[in-house]
Amino acid sequence: MITIGQLAKYVGVSIKTIRVYHDKGLLPEPDRDVSGYRRYDAKDAIDLIKIRTLAEAGVPLARIRDLRSATGEEFQQALCEIDDELTASIRGLQATQVRLRELAAGHLAPLPTEVGAHLEHLARWGFTPRWVDLQRDLWILVFATYPDRAITLFHDQAETLANPALRQLFLDYDHAHDLDADDPRIDGLARRIVKATREHYGPDELPELDAASEIPALIQGTVNASSPAWQRLDTLIRAQLDA
Repeated sequence: MITIGQLAKYVGVSIKTIRVYHDKGLLPEPDRDVSGYRRYDAKDAIDLIKIRTLAEAGVPLARIRDLRSATGEEFQQALCEIDDELTASIRGLQATQVRLRELAAGHLAPLPTEVGAHLEHLARWGFTPRWVDLQRDLWILVFATYPDRAITLFHDQAETLANPALRQLFLDYDHAHDLDADDPRIDGLARRIVKATREHYGPDELPELDAASEIPALIQGTVNASSPAWQRLDTLIRAQLDA
């Protein structure tokens, strides 16, 4: 017979943890000796080892308590299910580890090959390295957030940029980055973009993502944050499209 302190030391848990297990009904409280101290035997130690192992595996305490009344076959079946859950969790953690290592190497997420080719075209068409880098980051965000719609949105933009006149609007947008926010050329560019947008999509068919999502605002906010001129351009475009 051993004391609660000795039991805690042998099993590798705290005395407080054992008391919690008593309160939760996982480990029955033993009888006390004549001095009023709890005394534990080998079975208590074995039961506590089982509880600790299951708890460390992430099994909720309520489920552990329910397993106390399980038959031997039911207990083995539960262990197999817990093992399967741990295997799935390990695979998820390994996938996360891969993404962390990609992040450490400077690779946030893979993009489809055609997107990479498109980004190379941007440089050849005269877009600044700043714009190309921004587009890469934004497409990573879109593909990560809207995997089922991202490729359609990408094809729409690629088709737009294949049109020389529309491509020039994007080039002008890119090169407006360094203008003063009150430069009158921004007003003219906003009007041209709104006109081209309505002609391309129609007045009631403007492209949208999820209206309830904050991602579109995050994307536009990322763009606007780098240039007061771009911020004012966005404000003018939105106001004219909503008019």
